[in-house]
Amino acid sequence: MSATTTPARPSQLSTALARDRLGVAAVVFFVMSAAAPLTVVAGVVPTGLAVTGLTAISIAFLAVAVVLAVFSVGYVAMARHIANAGAFYAYVARGIGRPFGVGASWVALLAYNSFQVASYGGFGAIASPLFADWFGVDVQWWVISLAAWALVAVLGVRDVAVNGKVLATLLVAEIVLVVVFSVADLFAPDFAASSAPLNPGSLVGAGAGALLVMAVTGFVGFEQSVVFSEESRDPRRTVPRATYIAVALIAVLYAFSAWAMISATGGQAVDRAGAEGPELFFNLASDRLGSTALHLGHALFLTSLIAAMISFHNIIARYTFSLGREGVLPRAFGRTVPGTGAPKNGSLLQSAVGLAVILLYAVMGWDPLVQLFFWGGTTGGIGVLLLITVTSLAVIGYFTRNPSGEDAWHRIGAPIIGTVLLLVMTYLALTNIATLFGVEPGSKPTWVVPLAYAVVTLAGAGWALILRRTRRTVYEGIGLGARSATTSFSFSEATK
Repeated sequence: MSATTTPARPSQLSTALARDRLGVAAVVFFVMSAAAPLTVVAGVVPTGLAVTGLTAISIAFLAVAVVLAVFSVGYVAMARHIANAGAFYAYVARGIGRPFGVGASWVALLAYNSFQVASYGGFGAIASPLFADWFGVDVQWWVISLAAWALVAVLGVRDVAVNGKVLATLLVAEIVLVVVFSVADLFAPDFAASSAPLNPGSLVGAGAGALLVMAVTGFVGFEQSVVFSEESRDPRRTVPRATYIAVALIAVLYAFSAWAMISATGGQAVDRAGAEGPELFFNLASDRLGSTALHLGHALFLTSLIAAMISFHNIIARYTFSLGREGVLPRAFGRTVPGTGAPKNGSLLQSAVGLAVILLYAVMGWDPLVQLFFWGGTTGGIGVLLLITVTSLAVIGYFTRNPSGEDAWHRIGAPIIGTVLLLVMTYLALTNIATLFGVEPGSKPTWVVPLAYAVVTLAGAGWALILRRTRRTVYEGIGLGARSATTSFSFSEATK
């Protein structure tokens, strides 16, 4: 071999995700599984009724869907120019600036990890009494959570197509159940078709801000269609179609189910939601369908949480992979499993975080339902709303500098309208944060959560500035995805 021969490069799979694995349906399954339809219909809707006292939840879902659809016009247009598993991170870096992009990536990791670990707490807390009822065994919540954690950890290092098939099975089952239960509500003895859930005037009344933000949490996950752009078949068509389909399906399913549930209570929706909580959804339908349907509903409620765990795990692993591939995090995280293309080390890191949180809550004796599931999910929802808003600004910035290839509506019109609407929602979220957490104004969650996101953002931006001074090549590659990995490899080889 000549001394000047270029050393053989490692397999492309070591720094690239698997290609051409996901079609439109598979991406929709990932997106809707993160949204967790059954968890939203049975959990978020009754909670929204009880906390706000407002019954216009159906119109709130539809209004949020319109806002997110407008946002998605520019969002998926940008996906046609940037295919990167880092999604928000890459878009903000390319649209506003690299330091802001790294700050956004750290916010994303915190927000999605909040959802992920919250799911473990909710699963264990909800499953424990059900296991006692079904099997007559008393199992601690954290033991059940660890079993779910192990399943997610194993699937996290498998082929993404395998995860997609698991999610498809779970998601179809829970959607069918939501539809069947909602149709059963139409035949409830006290059913009276109500116009209140669809009254747009309620969206400007007292507490409407909290109602809108709760509706936003029901859509969390829709934005992740672009995370799988590198693994999609024909991403220029797959990503937009999957995004719009997911938003439309989620909106229709939620709006109809909420309307049916409220109408079935015969005008007692708020009172019954306060007294029964998530059981309201199951109790209304079981009156018509029987106890077997009730048990099936509870079982699929648990699988809905498992589906959300798997989906969020995949999202987090890909964010970590993207940051590792570009050198923002240690490059070991930018490696995939040969043959499957799964982001192995990013997945293992997320599994370690989930394990640590479960064990911490078990040892400290903290409440897994309120202090982990409810607070964690709310924290994640606020973080994702902040990310979507900043990304909408980034879309405007990107197309201002790169106007070719898209028309004015995709580049400027829709992004500006979407940004204004999202800024209003963000304002409502922060001014209604006490209501969202169910605590008194000034309580710890009302200031700790915004402060945490601010600190994480500044820390990420600060790290980017350090990279600019100490590792210029890495800094220049922020947001470039696979091109960054190729560039940095070539540079390292050239300097040997």
